Amino acid sequence: MSAPLLALLDGSIVDVAQPIVRADDLGVVRGDGVFDAGLARRDAHGAARVHDRQAHLDRLERSAEILQLPAPDRAGYERAIDALLAAWDFDAQPEAIVRLVLTRGPEAGGEPTAFALMAPLGASALRERETGVSVTLLGRGHDGDEVAAMPWLLPGAKSLSYSINMAAKRHAGQRGFDDVIFVSPAGLLLEGPTSTLVIDRGGRLLTPRQDGILASITLEHLMRDAPDAGLDVAFAALAPDDLLGGDGAWLLSSGRLLARVTSVDGRSLPTSRLDGTMRRVLDA
Repeated sequence: MSAPLLALLDGSIVDVAQPIVRADDLGVVRGDGVFDAGLARRDAHGAARVHDRQAHLDRLERSAEILQLPAPDRAGYERAIDALLAAWDFDAQPEAIVRLVLTRGPEAGGEPTAFALMAPLGASALRERETGVSVTLLGRGHDGDEVAAMPWLLPGAKSLSYSINMAAKRHAGQRGFDDVIFVSPAGLLLEGPTSTLVIDRGGRLLTPRQDGILASITLEHLMRDAPDAGLDVAFAALAPDDLLGGDGAWLLSSGRLLARVTSVDGRSLPTSRLDGTMRRVLDA
């Protein structure tokens, strides 16, 4: 596996082992910061690019605004991304994840910490894209509309406070599942810890309403290009029975792109007849 690459916003590549974050940085001691991540690979013409690059930068700005962080240096992140793409060995590692990070900086005050990190796409993500995922349903504790009305819960922000999401994934793994779909107290399907749910119901693609859910760039990509592919995508209030009684389902995310849901708490799901079309639309 290729070693990760680290870029600063002046476009310089530095040793990933070189300390660039202070021990009292609020991103470290409190998770007080934001990030975004996109898939990097060569396009059909051989040019290296980050999928939906501008949309990821837009979402980083929205996340920073929600946390009342200084506005990200967009031009600086552009320089960092360009430097990473130029330095990456795509022959050795054809797909990689570029993470854009912004923290509030030192606790006593000072400049925010900002950098971009590039690392190979994990083998599990590649495998799950091809073979699918088994999922378990877990409670999240708040209804989506409740979260949307509570700005202190940071709805819509991709913050560094990801411990609960990762704990949910570990809990699923310990029980023999690959991933998680969260369910609200009202019994509605929400999202995965790092993904968005899409269900095929009779040839129509349905996804949970976005109240209190992080906006998915991969879902935006799907909704933008779906009409040209003959697909109909809509938001809906979805319950577990909609998933279990559907004609297929996927989890969408920026790195994995899409993974077919093969089973829910041990109950097998069919493969949608739209799976091939979905893969073409999302470049998977």
